[in-house]
Amino acid sequence: MYSGFSLEGKVIIVTGATGVLGKSFVDGLAEAGAIVGILGRNEAVANERAEAIIQNGGRAIALIADVQNEAQLEAAKDLVLKTYGKIDGLVNGAGGNRPGGVLQPDEDIFSLNIDGMKEVMDLNLWGTLYPTQIFGKAIAEAGGSIVNISSMSAKRVLSKVMGYSLAKAAIDSYTQWFAVELANRYKDKVRMNAIAPGFFLTEQNRALLTTEDGGFTPRGNAVINQTPFKRFGHPDELIGALIWLLSDASKFVTGTVINVDGGFIVNSGV
Repeated sequence: MYSGFSLEGKVIIVTGATGVLGKSFVDGLAEAGAIVGILGRNEAVANERAEAIIQNGGRAIALIADVQNEAQLEAAKDLVLKTYGKIDGLVNGAGGNRPGGVLQPDEDIFSLNIDGMKEVMDLNLWGTLYPTQIFGKAIAEAGGSIVNISSMSAKRVLSKVMGYSLAKAAIDSYTQWFAVELANRYKDKVRMNAIAPGFFLTEQNRALLTTEDGGFTPRGNAVINQTPFKRFGHPDELIGALIWLLSDASKFVTGTVINVDGGFIVNSGV
């Protein structure tokens, strides 16, 4: 088997690792041989997930930090370097929406909740930039890869989620811009790409897309109708793209956003 996809011995930090998608990320990376840094604010969940990986024969470390807190991120970086001596990769998985970043159809478009929009922007954009700033230097020294998380809302207009859309569009721009700047300074030693997930059920969007009896809400039906595969994605279906972007199999790839969406983005509906 081609060995370029192996992550054996690579130390990879995953932010947002205590969430639904984060669990698939850390488990998938551990199965590919990576030493996983499980970074999140929920200490109990981080420790539980690290212990589960260790019990299964893998290697992992819990890192308790808020992605907007530089001091906590510095402490996490120091712990990883003290424990493993290097950092090979970073997955900027932390993010999400907030009620203040939502614009309802009946709300005045000229009376936006600017503070709410800023809160969503801070979490998704600066919550990606801060970890990159803190962990990136070590990755550049070791050689490796950084993967950001984009969204369909960065590419297509999705009603209501204005703040989230603005933030994820900024992530796409940052991914492309920073990838070029990294290459200008480090050549091919450190790369940055992104994954744009389609619609995956998480605790954050479950009530928005599904009903209590297991059916779909009107918004959920609209998503399914726009998705040629006619279903939501499963978190594990993001792992293949993630491993590829973190591994040497993609060593000539940078500044790219990979859609994992069941065809949502390319479907005209006709």
